[in-house]
Amino acid sequence: MVDVQSNGDTGSSTEVEVRYFAAAVDASGCDSEYVTVPVGATLADLREVIRSRHGAPMDPILRVSAYLVGDDLTRDLGRAIGSRVDVLPPFAGG
Repeated sequence: MVDVQSNGDTGSSTEVEVRYFAAAVDASGCDSEYVTVPVGATLADLREVIRSRHGAPMDPILRVSAYLVGDDLTRDLGRAIGSRVDVLPPFAGG
């Protein structure tokens, strides 16, 4: 569900479900959460929101993660996001 809200002078915002996997669960302290971003937000915008919520432990994870936006697996930070984004860090080294 996407919840579009008015922010008065700042424009509209939308709620996005962010699901975390592997090391991202440990760094965030949760397996999913809802965050509010501006309508039309990109992965770069979402990463900033996540970074501001969870601080330094998330930085290295966000840098190496791939993101599942709908059915599209991407690392393109200019990619517009939808109502759900999965944060997928590398699952194994090697």
